[in-house]
Amino acid sequence: MYAFAQDLRFAIRQLWKTPGFTLTVVLTLGLGIGATTAIFSLVEGILLRPLPFSKPDRLVLLGDHLGKSPNLPVTAREIGTYTNATSAFSSLGGYINTNYELSGSALPEEVDAARFTASVFPTLGVQPILGRAFTRQEEDAHQPLAVISYALWLDRYHHDPNVLNSSVVLDRKPYTIIGVMPRSFEFPLQPGHLNQTQVWIPMSLAPDELSDQHAGSWGYHMVGRLKDGVTPGQAAEDVNRVAHQIMLSFPASMSAIHIRGDVTLLRENAVADARPLLRTLFVAVSVVLLIACVNVTGLLLVRSMRRRREYAVRLALGAQSGVIIRESVLEGLLLSLAGGLLGLAFAAAAAAIRTTLHLLPETMPRVDSIAIDATVATFALLLALATGALCSLAPAFAALRTNLTESLKEGVRTVTGASSHTWLRSALVVSEIAIALVLLTISGAFLRSFQNMRAVDPGFRPDHVLVAGYQLPLQQYSTDAAVEIFNHAVIDRLAGKPGIIAVGFTNALPASGSSGKATYTIESDPISKWQLKFAAFAIVYGDYFHAMGIPLLEGRTFTLNDRSDTPLVVIVNQSMARHSWPGQSAIGKRMHIGNPHKGLPWATVVGVVADTKLGSRDEPSDDQWYAPAQQPAILTSSSSSNAPSVPAGGYITLRSALPPESMIQTLRSIVADVDPLLALQQVQPMDDVISNVEAPRRFSTTLIAAFALGALLLAITGIYAVVAFSVSLRTQEIAVRMALGAQRTAIARLVLISGAKMALLGCGLGVLGSLAVSRLVRSFLFAVSATDPLLYASSVVMMLLMALVASLLPAIRAASADPIDALRST
Repeated sequence: MYAFAQDLRFAIRQLWKTPGFTLTVVLTLGLGIGATTAIFSLVEGILLRPLPFSKPDRLVLLGDHLGKSPNLPVTAREIGTYTNATSAFSSLGGYINTNYELSGSALPEEVDAARFTASVFPTLGVQPILGRAFTRQEEDAHQPLAVISYALWLDRYHHDPNVLNSSVVLDRKPYTIIGVMPRSFEFPLQPGHLNQTQVWIPMSLAPDELSDQHAGSWGYHMVGRLKDGVTPGQAAEDVNRVAHQIMLSFPASMSAIHIRGDVTLLRENAVADARPLLRTLFVAVSVVLLIACVNVTGLLLVRSMRRRREYAVRLALGAQSGVIIRESVLEGLLLSLAGGLLGLAFAAAAAAIRTTLHLLPETMPRVDSIAIDATVATFALLLALATGALCSLAPAFAALRTNLTESLKEGVRTVTGASSHTWLRSALVVSEIAIALVLLTISGAFLRSFQNMRAVDPGFRPDHVLVAGYQLPLQQYSTDAAVEIFNHAVIDRLAGKPGIIAVGFTNALPASGSSGKATYTIESDPISKWQLKFAAFAIVYGDYFHAMGIPLLEGRTFTLNDRSDTPLVVIVNQSMARHSWPGQSAIGKRMHIGNPHKGLPWATVVGVVADTKLGSRDEPSDDQWYAPAQQPAILTSSSSSNAPSVPAGGYITLRSALPPESMIQTLRSIVADVDPLLALQQVQPMDDVISNVEAPRRFSTTLIAAFALGALLLAITGIYAVVAFSVSLRTQEIAVRMALGAQRTAIARLVLISGAKMALLGCGLGVLGSLAVSRLVRSFLFAVSATDPLLYASSVVMMLLMALVASLLPAIRAASADPIDALRST
């Protein structure tokens, strides 16, 4: 311990004597470790941290496999059947996502909510921290009860302990608050950190939800807890057995539909979309850290060479090689620990600023779990120790290989013995260039992919379009007539405002991923040959196509004459027209939703419009049809339900000659005039909607590009350091060459060629590495090949240019040196 303390004090003194070197190494490692720690905090919070439920590894999601579409939700009728007939689960519960207008003493707002069966909370193994959850008896009795989230309790009720038994108004109906969930509770696990459930109410299925009319409404979900000893595969077999029983209870109109059961681990379902991206980012940032380590190793090696005479003297006086190695490793550990603490501070500062989390894509799940906790801090500490030990080993062993005779020669300042380690320094730089080129090539592929996506026509014109989401409460808008009165009033008031060009309503906004899908039948299909196929659909009102800038390719759009007492009409997109009636005009053809046995009326196609992207522009276009909201018979063969047949909510779309931001207050005031209690949500320009859906690709592209830029700068720094040090070692040689008549341009060329050789070798190895990892990134690319020769060529050219730039300053210094002074100093 005494020897260790002595070595530690000596290492600290040595580092203190060279503050520039120490600061450079600490900053290099700090940035590398900080970036790696920050990305690891995402990986740990989203992928590695257990879900905040009791024994989360036993939780699964249960769904249907319908045709070629796996992992679909279930129908309302299936919830009870699966609950009672399966034997692989200790408990099962059903739920459905929804939203409510929350009103009362404060301003009305739209909140995300969920309807739960009473068994969901016990299945998850989480109970309220205040109050209780509702019971099966209360659910069956349709009692208006509510459990609220911790965030809602904090924001709206200010942690009031007397919130229990108070009333909350949802869709203008009072519900009694009976419980508050813990801060960490989040369910359903929605793919997005901006949409978190804040209210849970009893499922209390209504009779129409269980009727034959809604037997094909796949929109409900189920969560279950596996019994001890039961595997997900065994549970899937059990669910599949019950699915066959469920098909026997289908109404005659659904006889052509076949389902199978699906069982998915809840954890895998929650992170499935985020896992590939996070893995890629972690590998990319690890590459940057590797380059930083190589750079630091090169700096430590240069420093070791400068201290070769000191090592030679100590070894000549009998110092043991183990002492030299221990001191070198201690210096490396001190530098890496300082860099690790600095990097941890960088990562913690980013995590402490909660607004930085909103830079993440909205689809990123479990964002609230991201934190710099003990696990992340331990990771940073171990990473610092590992980098310190690895970076210091090469310089330590290089010090032991010091040539005592040459190093001890009096007056020799640039000994040839130091050049024996030139190959090691050059090898480090070559590996740096190779690794940086791999990241640079991947970054170029991501950038090209993002550019290609942005160049795709979304099928509509988002400029000068304002959109706003809304949901009409069923309590006041229980009929189609009431919904139409609201729609008509808003359009009439907006149409009279200056600058407004067109106004429309839709239940499915393009580029938002909000469109529903339904099976459909075309009149020319024989019943015996009918196959299950889906198409997206949208119910529209007003001048929707003009408002969204969707081109009409054939036929006409909807008019005021398309009413409930006139023949039913639909408009299809170009893809559906091509797939359903190949080689023919779709105008005049007939179709209806559902299978051929469903007793729905036929609707005539009166128009064909351009394909619109339902989600991101890098996704393929789907078949889609549109129906006028004034013709609810298209959606249902009966209007006996107490609920409106057309969607009582969706999006208001408004095209204006003015900037859309300037119309936000106008839209809000007019909607408030029509219904003062209605809360609008996500009032924003359509450009922002597109930006949000493109955020995952933009996020990954930006980070990969930032990592590539960092790797490029580190590689340039490494080239400069090695070339500059090599020039300093060859001072005498360069002076002799110049004294013998060598031109200064020849000296500069000599230095530049040495840098270019390392760059060429590194680029060659980097190209091979890029080809090797191309398969890993292929799934993230759009309309670009991971092995595009132009991409590789541009990356190599950029790297070579940067290498020449890094070698230019040492070359100029060598060429401008005075040979007499150089010879005098040796």
